[in-house]
Amino acid sequence: MSVTFRAAVLRELNRPLSIETVEAPALAAGQVLVKLAYSGVCHSQVMEARGGRGVDRYLPHMLGHEGSGVVVEIGEGVSKVRPGDRVILGWIKGPGADAQGIRYKAGDSFINAGAVTTFNEYAVVAENRVTLLPPGVPMDVAVLFGCALPVGAGIVINIAKPPPGSTLAVFGLGGIGLSALMACKLFDCKQLIAVDVEPAKLEMARELGATAVIDASRHDPVEEIRALTGGLGVDFAIESAGLTRVIEQAFDATRRFGGLCVFASHPKSGEKIALDPFELICGKRILGTWGGDSNPGRDVELLAGLYRDGKLPLASMFTRRYALADINTALDDLEHRRSVRPLIEIDPTLG
Repeated sequence: MSVTFRAAVLRELNRPLSIETVEAPALAAGQVLVKLAYSGVCHSQVMEARGGRGVDRYLPHMLGHEGSGVVVEIGEGVSKVRPGDRVILGWIKGPGADAQGIRYKAGDSFINAGAVTTFNEYAVVAENRVTLLPPGVPMDVAVLFGCALPVGAGIVINIAKPPPGSTLAVFGLGGIGLSALMACKLFDCKQLIAVDVEPAKLEMARELGATAVIDASRHDPVEEIRALTGGLGVDFAIESAGLTRVIEQAFDATRRFGGLCVFASHPKSGEKIALDPFELICGKRILGTWGGDSNPGRDVELLAGLYRDGKLPLASMFTRRYALADINTALDDLEHRRSVRPLIEIDPTLG
């Protein structure tokens, strides 16, 4: 099937994305053609567009890695989905073919794309980047299942697994941080501390069940956390702010002799974190995670059940909605902390 559609294209770093008309190629084995309903926007796209990942060898290319839509066509060998299925699109690999990235045609030139993109009206994606949308999950909320939720909640459910009476701190209250905060409420935690620099996000964290909030623009979060925990530090610190100094703060706020700091963010290319090695031999641990150690084929149904039971109030994250034509405004708003998780409405009529 030949499909022509609009897509946001990054042609030059630190320049606005352009809305262009592109043409999808014929499907290769293991690929799926999806008509997009919604896309989320995360800091990874801000990093890409603003040059935070360093030299970009794939320009021009398309962006976006969490979305929802309806399957239009499937390539040879695809068995997980069929035309008409409502699906989640995400960057974390699940079951199915790990099909090649593609190139879209735009006039006489080509636009690169990886295994999944979502800032576009249609997408050709690898089978292992789509997951059937469970019943009871709206198409707009579904985009969070592509990145923010499996990463944030995955850190808590798959990695930390906090025992009863644990103390936790979440640094950075974007989509991943708030997802982690919601997942912490599934466990019998003694203290749940939220850290950010935005009063509105801290208030949201309080409404979601944080036992204490810390405005890091006004207070030293490490000192505040130690004061709240009798000088010990927390059992678990989760970092998703994307800043090296915040990863260091999260580690410093973790207790000795068994405390764990987990981070899922990636600061700008070339930046390094500095840790006191003595703290490591005193039993502190630090761990990076690729996607919250989540597997969409296993975890999406679990998270959907928690959402249906009212334990994950995900819609609260969407503080602003945008049209695809306003993608640059959405990126700017996310970069400057004017939006928690921008939602791009591509074709809301799909659900």
